[in-house]
Amino acid sequence: MTEKIKVENLYKVFGKNPSAAIKLLKSGSSKEELLRHHKLAVGINNVSFEINEGEFLVVMGLSGSGKSTLIRCLNRLIEPTAGKVFIDGIDITTLSEEALRQKRLSKFGMVFQRFALFPHRTVLKNTEYGLEVQGVEPAVRRQKAEEALDLVGLKGWEESYPAQLSGGMQQRVGLARALALDPDILLMDEAFSALDPLIRREMQDELLALQGRVNKTIVFITHDLDEALKLGDKIIIMRDGAIVQAGTPEEILTNPADEYVEKFIEDVDVSKILTAESVMHKASAVTFPKDGPKTTLHKMKEVGLSNILVVDKDRRLMGIVSAEAASKLSRDNEKSLESIIDEDVPSVLPSASLQELFAFENFPVAVVDEQKRLKGLVVRGALLAAMAERRISG
Repeated sequence: MTEKIKVENLYKVFGKNPSAAIKLLKSGSSKEELLRHHKLAVGINNVSFEINEGEFLVVMGLSGSGKSTLIRCLNRLIEPTAGKVFIDGIDITTLSEEALRQKRLSKFGMVFQRFALFPHRTVLKNTEYGLEVQGVEPAVRRQKAEEALDLVGLKGWEESYPAQLSGGMQQRVGLARALALDPDILLMDEAFSALDPLIRREMQDELLALQGRVNKTIVFITHDLDEALKLGDKIIIMRDGAIVQAGTPEEILTNPADEYVEKFIEDVDVSKILTAESVMHKASAVTFPKDGPKTTLHKMKEVGLSNILVVDKDRRLMGIVSAEAASKLSRDNEKSLESIIDEDVPSVLPSASLQELFAFENFPVAVVDEQKRLKGLVVRGALLAAMAERRISG
């Protein structure tokens, strides 16, 4: 995968003589000590991470953890005290003001918690604003704005004004304004926090669907763990300006780094987050259409199964065969399994949640990829064991 953003040893300290604060931080001084004794406020403390092109990174933490400062350092809306920020391999901390301005216009789109729409401008004119600042000619910027509004589901609302829109629709305009610039990177700071819960969930779904279509690199700031788990390919959890843990949602849920992270995740319904891939067993015993009933029965006997999955030579799932049906076929001296393959096999993708698995009455459940190739099996016992291990109520 192509690396899009790389942050190395980033610091941001507010106050006089911030470089002195970095030396103190490196020697072990805490954020509280620097504020109390030196009147220096630590925003970012030695942060490093990487984001690949098309990834969705969520940065979360409590108020004062540094997450909003971090996102503004990525495009130098806040000037870092020390460290490097690479965008497509270029360290933007070294750029001149004009070069930085061009980089912001060409690479970044920003969506904030407050919609920041101009009340006297129509939806279309609000969406065109960034292109207008760039000096794009009217016909081109109108076309790009209309395309962006269509992407976020606001086609037909171009001539409305912000006051005529719901909160969710206003936030869509803010998102369309960012998308109209066709940026490589979307920076979203608490973008949905001001919305009602139902509208917020709808916007999360819309953003995921949109990401599937436009494949932007997204850095999303939130204090809501459920939102982070739903949206993020990767999650960074911050505290006192530093990264406490970084990883996939499942890594954070199954292996929290410390008590701080444990407190974040203690109320999460993990059954909605953990996946079939995390509880499946390897499907070591399978049979093929070429196998006759006697061979199939032998395979089942070897591993103590009463049913066995049937796959083709590329391990694409074809169905399931029962020992009872295979025995009858053998007694009838039939050589082919085709007549007894039951194609009605419950199956899920590796990303299916445990909650989805509990909806099945019959087990095992096959885990298959997008091409229906068999990846593994989920048996009821493994599912219940995973839930018990993580103290989840089924």
